[in-house]
Amino acid sequence: MAWVEWDQRRFAPDLGTPLCRDDELSDGVAREFTFGEGKRPFSMFLHRHGGVVRAWVNACPHFQLPLNAQPDKFLNKDATKLTCAHHYARFDPISGDCVEGPCMGDKLLSIPVSLVDQMWVVG
Repeated sequence: MAWVEWDQRRFAPDLGTPLCRDDELSDGVAREFTFGEGKRPFSMFLHRHGGVVRAWVNACPHFQLPLNAQPDKFLNKDATKLTCAHHYARFDPISGDCVEGPCMGDKLLSIPVSLVDQMWVVG
């Protein structure tokens, strides 16, 4: 499913969907958001790294499994890389490029977000 753009996936949030307040996302922290029901809801996460917030589809390009095995746990121990809990692929937190593991050459699928009135929203 990696070839399907984020906004074409089932249960993808609409542009303008609010996610969280800016003060709820500290530097070095990632937060997960899910939309839809059933076994395969749409999952994404926000991550602030070096003061910059990025959003990613929560799916490792290796097998399209969620990166996290526990809520909001997306980072390696020293919080320098986004990490897949299933096959230990590691991703650059700025570009989303896989820098280590079974999906080298692939990258996480980004989602545009913006800050509107101190609230992070999709789009």
